[in-house]
Amino acid sequence: MRKNAAPIVLAALLTTGLITPAAASASAAVVEVRLTTTSTMRESDSLFVCPSNQVMIGREHHGDENGYTTYRCGRIFINGEQVTVLSLYPYSAGAPKYEPDSFFTTDEDKAIVGRKHIGDETAFTTYYAGTMFWKGQVVKVGSRRWTDLMYENDHSSRAEAAEIMTGRWHGGDENGMTTYEYGTVTVDG
Repeated sequence: MRKNAAPIVLAALLTTGLITPAAASASAAVVEVRLTTTSTMRESDSLFVCPSNQVMIGREHHGDENGYTTYRCGRIFINGEQVTVLSLYPYSAGAPKYEPDSFFTTDEDKAIVGRKHIGDETAFTTYYAGTMFWKGQVVKVGSRRWTDLMYENDHSSRAEAAEIMTGRWHGGDENGMTTYEYGTVTVDG
């Protein structure tokens, strides 16, 4: 996000009621992440962004750079109420990463909501992130963990219960290794 956009976004959130000065208590919150969208597309020259108020919870890829990638997105519910996800797409969560050695992880209050890959296995990947809100509070992601390494050209990865995708590392070409970072959704009580 552009540095000068943060105060404008914060003011808009206060005005619309997404954030309130006195946020509701989140003690003993029950978090549920529900799979709601699955989408498959060619990897090369692709752009995928989760639908509104959804975050990425899984990805799989089969084949080379012309193979197919499947994205899984989910909605987050806390105590039965849906979390709002503010994604400032098309603003990315950082500069494009050189895919043969790319590393990306979100800030503690963000989840991955999209990914863009241009070109072949030696080109660039851009990640898109969204900030999560529930009852006027910023939702955070804790207890982050990385998956085991898996081959990019034939893998499937999905978050565990109450987890969302927060990062990815890939090394090498389409035969190289990939790992994902997942974290648990939390709110301050």
